[in-house]
Amino acid sequence: MKIGLIKEGKIPTDRRVPFTPKQLSHLSELYKDTLSFYVESSPFRCFSDDEYIQEGIEVVGDISFCDLLMGVKEVPVSQLIPNKSYIFFSHTIKEQPHNRKLLQTVLEKNITLMDYEVLKDEKGNRTVAFGHWAGIVGAYNGLWAYGKKSGLFDLKRAMDCFDKEELDQELGKVQLPPIKIVVTGTGRVGKGVVEILEHVGIRQVGPKELLLQYFDEPVFTVLSTEEYYRRKTDGGYERHELYSFPERYESHFLKFAEVSDILMAASYWDPRAPKLFKMEDIRSEEFSISVMADITCDINGSIPTTLKTSTILHPIYDIERDNFEVLPAFGKQTSISVMAIDNLPTELPRNASEDFGNQLIHHLIPELLKEESKVLDKATIAKEGDLTIEFIFLRDYVNTPED
Repeated sequence: MKIGLIKEGKIPTDRRVPFTPKQLSHLSELYKDTLSFYVESSPFRCFSDDEYIQEGIEVVGDISFCDLLMGVKEVPVSQLIPNKSYIFFSHTIKEQPHNRKLLQTVLEKNITLMDYEVLKDEKGNRTVAFGHWAGIVGAYNGLWAYGKKSGLFDLKRAMDCFDKEELDQELGKVQLPPIKIVVTGTGRVGKGVVEILEHVGIRQVGPKELLLQYFDEPVFTVLSTEEYYRRKTDGGYERHELYSFPERYESHFLKFAEVSDILMAASYWDPRAPKLFKMEDIRSEEFSISVMADITCDINGSIPTTLKTSTILHPIYDIERDNFEVLPAFGKQTSISVMAIDNLPTELPRNASEDFGNQLIHHLIPELLKEESKVLDKATIAKEGDLTIEFIFLRDYVNTPED
């Protein structure tokens, strides 16, 4: 099987890769009788063409001879090669309107499309993801924003750090007063956030401690959904019920917003579930959060102040508390500063790519070597010009004409 790493074509260009040069060198040696690897030349990758060549990997201008084409972000419709097999993050399985044309074209061109997002183990858990690095960069950006807003310290941008080691060195500049930070989410993204906060030396406390106690040092707490959702009828909580019938629940997050200075949102949100707070709540003098690092980046989602995405080049926008107007970053001390970048891991592309490649080595490559793979079957959205059984629910989505 010939496997090709494609040049990322989506604008703005993502610098991440599925495999690093050393990983491809390792795989080439390990599977020299069954797999061969090629890299499409690109000036944008975090690993240069020369770095791949130095590891003995062939860099080519035309990748179309490969059997499986691997990327990271969505492939532009004009660049899709008919009758090929692809794997990338397609962002189609939630019926995202902006990618309808992509899936329509995949079907028209008889392309086999697999999606990293639905590579899962026997228990249904995702096996490959960039979430941990989204948490790391998101937390760093939250601290960077607080430093800018308060004027207390000045960090280099994450995207200007060569790697995680340099980013860790930058964190040594953080000097925080006794503020309170609230983190939502206990999964991969949340763990990435905690890694950064602990590296800075911020102490973790329990949710009740954060609410009730005064501290003479900065502290943070991590909230599970039980801490800020309650059943409407009796104030109770059952995790299974929340995930099955989120409309039965309401948020009681405001008590945390009244004592905290920074929110780092890293929790998955179901659109049927209540938002953490209402937009009008930020008008209150009791609402003390001034920096929101919305790592989930759901527009008009769990964090109402996330009115739009921000970008790596322009990571922050402010929200006026009185009229909810979007303002330039740090324009007013009283406004709320929002970080809502939807491709955070690309700010540390070398580390994020290495981690992702290791996951692929353990969870994807062995499946490619099997004559039949249930894992790959379940991760395949389209094949032979049609949706697979697993994704037949997308039929109405792809049959809807483009506006």
